[in-house]
Amino acid sequence: MNIITKYFSLFFLLSSTAFAQQAGLKIAVEPGVSLALANARSASISGIQYQLHFTIPAEQTAPIQSTESIDLKLNKLNQLQIDFKQNADHLKTLTVNGKAIAIEFKDEHILINQQYLKVGNNHIEIAFIAGNESLNRNKDFLYALFVPDHARTVFPCFDQPDLKANFLLSLTVPTDWKVMANAVKNDSLKQANAITYHFKNSDKLPTYLFSFTAGKYIHLTKKMKDREMEFLHRETDSAKIKLSVDSIFVAHRDAIDFLEDWTSIKYPFQKIGFVGVPDFQFGGMEHPGEVQYKASALFLDQGATKDQFISRSNLISHETAHMWFGDLVTMKWFNDVWMKEVFANFMADKVTEKLMGKSTFDLKFLQDHYPAAYGVDRTLGANPIRQQLDNLQEAGSMYGNIIYHKAPIMMRQLELLMGKENFQKGIREYLKKYAYSNATWNDLIAILSKYTKSDLYSWNKVWVNEPGRPVFTYEIKYEGDKISNLSFNQIGEVGGQRVWPQSFTIKLVYPAYSKVLTVNSMTAKTIVAEANGLPKPQYILFNANGAGYGLFPVDKQMMADVYHITDPLERASAYINTYENMLSGKGFKPYELLVILLKGIAVEKNEMNLRLLTGYMTNIYWTFLKADKRESINVLMEKTIWSALEKEQLANNKKILFNAYQNIYQSPEAGKRLYDIWLKQSAPEGVKLQEDDYSSLALTLALKTDTVNTILKEQLSRTKNEDRKNRLIYLMPALSLDVKERDNFFNGLKERKNRQKEAWVSTALAYLHHPIRQVTSEKYLGESLELLTEIQKTGDIFFPQSWLAAIFSSYNGKKAYAVVQDFLKSHPDYNPKLKDKILQTTDNLKRAQQIVN
Repeated sequence: MNIITKYFSLFFLLSSTAFAQQAGLKIAVEPGVSLALANARSASISGIQYQLHFTIPAEQTAPIQSTESIDLKLNKLNQLQIDFKQNADHLKTLTVNGKAIAIEFKDEHILINQQYLKVGNNHIEIAFIAGNESLNRNKDFLYALFVPDHARTVFPCFDQPDLKANFLLSLTVPTDWKVMANAVKNDSLKQANAITYHFKNSDKLPTYLFSFTAGKYIHLTKKMKDREMEFLHRETDSAKIKLSVDSIFVAHRDAIDFLEDWTSIKYPFQKIGFVGVPDFQFGGMEHPGEVQYKASALFLDQGATKDQFISRSNLISHETAHMWFGDLVTMKWFNDVWMKEVFANFMADKVTEKLMGKSTFDLKFLQDHYPAAYGVDRTLGANPIRQQLDNLQEAGSMYGNIIYHKAPIMMRQLELLMGKENFQKGIREYLKKYAYSNATWNDLIAILSKYTKSDLYSWNKVWVNEPGRPVFTYEIKYEGDKISNLSFNQIGEVGGQRVWPQSFTIKLVYPAYSKVLTVNSMTAKTIVAEANGLPKPQYILFNANGAGYGLFPVDKQMMADVYHITDPLERASAYINTYENMLSGKGFKPYELLVILLKGIAVEKNEMNLRLLTGYMTNIYWTFLKADKRESINVLMEKTIWSALEKEQLANNKKILFNAYQNIYQSPEAGKRLYDIWLKQSAPEGVKLQEDDYSSLALTLALKTDTVNTILKEQLSRTKNEDRKNRLIYLMPALSLDVKERDNFFNGLKERKNRQKEAWVSTALAYLHHPIRQVTSEKYLGESLELLTEIQKTGDIFFPQSWLAAIFSSYNGKKAYAVVQDFLKSHPDYNPKLKDKILQTTDNLKRAQQIVN
């Protein structure tokens, strides 16, 4: 190559590089938000400011006329893709940098050619009709819920978590409506039949956290210390309001106080506001300044159990923790969505621990997280905590019990590994470094690694990046009546030599005393040297402290003595482990275990344990017994539960037993007893039943008797709250005695408009597929699976899971199992994440083929 050619080539290379940097690479236009598009945009776009105005009419179906401006800075030029998942006719006008241009719309994106753009500041204006799907419009209220990628269904935006922006919002609504959004209200302007509210500019947020609500709400404010808090709700029950409102404000104050202290960072947003939404899809959603909650989780009545009050506190603490974990520091991409959820759960648990004390907290942690995590991790569809995500339109399928329940267990083990003080130092550094920005799990691991000598990268591989749980076996040898060797082995449940580094305890029980030993299981085989020389025990209680994660051995002698174990945590661990072994075909058969658990309901006095016991009992009864076995034990169960209820002294325990009785009853005698209680609204002595309880009882009676129309119409006339009345009206066809009416109800679910209230749909499906109705409902199973892809595309994040669970949870027959297997075989290229959901929610059905008796 000669010198001239060299210089010409170098000039061409530099010019090409400069041009490539200036113009960037063209990204394919495709539905959703691909990882490639997200990366390209985050590399070229900054300084985003949205200004949005929505004119919301009183008429629920009338279009919402809207305008928007987007200011942004570009450091390179390329075709700009703005996300908008609506038909093109929703777009009215488009102006770019002062020039009106023709709208080019393709595959859910507004396309702006680079010729209209410039390096530096750009200004875009759009007039459009807002999409309704994620505005959750009801007769007289609505609420915006955009997680994970649903902002683009309502307004044009860059719908990815690492393009944080400020939102300047204004809303025009009917004059008798109240409003709330992320930012503080600035001013309002009243017109003839409407009022326009202007909000201040929001804090920097990703699109999924931008939100607002508007409607006929009751508006409350309260100053807690130096903080002004705002609350909207639609509750009309004066007793619930009186009992709940102050507690709701206090719970937010306590959670904020704790988190400010633990993180060493003040509450990071401009306002504190929350709203109680009737039949909200989730327990809550953490929009800063406008946290949305399921109203029924906030408003408790005099019949609420201790566990319900604790759950409310935990829910509020969870959503408040998100202000730091997820809102202040946000994951870069939704493959790390679990990070915000694990920290919210983990920190909420810490708040709960402080309020409740360690012993109660440990018991609640065990019961809240372990069974739910096992419910996925034991299945063929088990997924790792951290998953791959190529397009945000798939993000909803990543949510589930692994994120919400296995991840907190993992995080607790990580804190034990590092030590609480070092762990806290690492988290504080992480929050300060990435405040109002984005971070990945690898960013966090890099920081935490500075505070420990342990190899977190190896630890992370099995706990975070791989699915499944370990199975523990043990070997014990004796010399005479002394232990000469005790060792544990762990192996992956589906095979392989993986090791989950963790610690747990075992308890050696003797006639007059017991001995607790700690097992640090860091390798495939662990020798418990401390056991050498100890006397031979009567039995061993494995995972006594409930801290270990996996399937542990069961000593049958232990179950004979389980109700005499004094520590409620140890009993709970025994209950959980015995049930898990039953599902795995080890230890007790379902009927055998049911009889053992039935003996415990008159003995177990701890409220949380009693709830766990009755839950396992009812699940075994309906899912793992054949109809003739249920019939043979039904009367005994009814009599045993009712007798325990009458003898029980604690009101909360009475309520738990009453609910169990209501769940399993089948005999005419039990039906008459419950019908009289409902008809006269006369609860058993010591049991507090409120309107929601009588409504639930009416639905159960309607399911199990031939007086469905009479009962539900009467209950409807008794119901005063409009939102609860509408729910009952929706459920009634699913409980009809007329099979054709039930058929029509199911067929109606094929239309999206009939699935708007997802919580109602899940409840209705559970009644439709109750075991006593399965003879006429099995025909819906195949079509329900065929609908799953549509459910995932159009529903909120938990709907695919709840759809499947409500349908399949209590089936145990060969025909239902064959439907699932045939569906999976006939769809070999089915969406892998949805396939996992099917395998997870039909796991009991699969196991029932081997263990049902």
